[in-house]
Amino acid sequence: MPARRSFLLASLLAVAVAAAPALARDRKKAAEVLKDPDAHRFMVAGQRAAEGGEAALKEVLLEAKDPDLAFLVVTGIKGAEEACGDRLYQKRRDLFDRARRPVILSLSGDDWTGCRNSAGRTNAIERLNRLRELFYSEPESLGRAKLPLTRLSSSPRFRSYAENAHWQVGKVMYATINLPAANNHYLAAAGRNSEYEDRTVANRFWLNRLFAIAKQDKVDALVLFAEGNMQPLLQPANGLRALLQRTPSGQDGFAATRRQLQQRAAGFKGRVLVVDSAELPKEARPAIEWRANLGHLSVGAHAVEVQVTSKGENVFSLGETLR
Repeated sequence: MPARRSFLLASLLAVAVAAAPALARDRKKAAEVLKDPDAHRFMVAGQRAAEGGEAALKEVLLEAKDPDLAFLVVTGIKGAEEACGDRLYQKRRDLFDRARRPVILSLSGDDWTGCRNSAGRTNAIERLNRLRELFYSEPESLGRAKLPLTRLSSSPRFRSYAENAHWQVGKVMYATINLPAANNHYLAAAGRNSEYEDRTVANRFWLNRLFAIAKQDKVDALVLFAEGNMQPLLQPANGLRALLQRTPSGQDGFAATRRQLQQRAAGFKGRVLVVDSAELPKEARPAIEWRANLGHLSVGAHAVEVQVTSKGENVFSLGETLR
């Protein structure tokens, strides 16, 4: 019996010694969080609806129920093959309203750019305006827990653009900007490209406003959410010709916004992170890439948890990823 007791004690001691480094790391991490009152977590879900319809949206909303999660950003309410009618729009609005955590919707092109009426003609602008009525009529997030938002529509000149909103958690400012995939809805048709041109003007004003507020409030970082990948780290001398060759119209619909963002980020003291839902290569995992203080994260159809801290160099780090 004494020999058995000694064996058990030795085994327990070995386990404790092996676990000590991990426990020490956990204690250190917990201590760092306690020292940083602005530390928080958020989740961003790429085009879940495009991959699996309503079931995929329900899955991510159920996953984002942790009361410590500051908010959830969802890209898109439907897939390209789903209907563009009010019935489906309202059904998805009801789904978001039942979510436990604050939900912010970042529109996808599937939600409106490809919509057509019964005659087969484009119905994009009318559907975009209907989405604005249903999802962006209040100065707060969707979901049971509310997060106050400031919308671009509060500016008299841009009352239509309620989908562009900003909010703040700790020392980080967050914002959505309507930049749909498929070349930012740039249409290579004769005449004025009215929707694209008017939205580009609104987005230019919006970015200038965001950086002005970020500077005034002395935030540590600014995070932008969109669907389309504007290639924020692309340098004009490297790869621009190849990018245009891949664009059917020969026109880079993100060029003006990218130039403006790069210029404003260069004059900003904090970090600027652009998060989009661009499709990832097969088997690729979401990752943050940095060029100076400007970062880029594409999540594809994944749901990614991001940990935020105002301490140290790694303000943003990726946590759990839901496929």
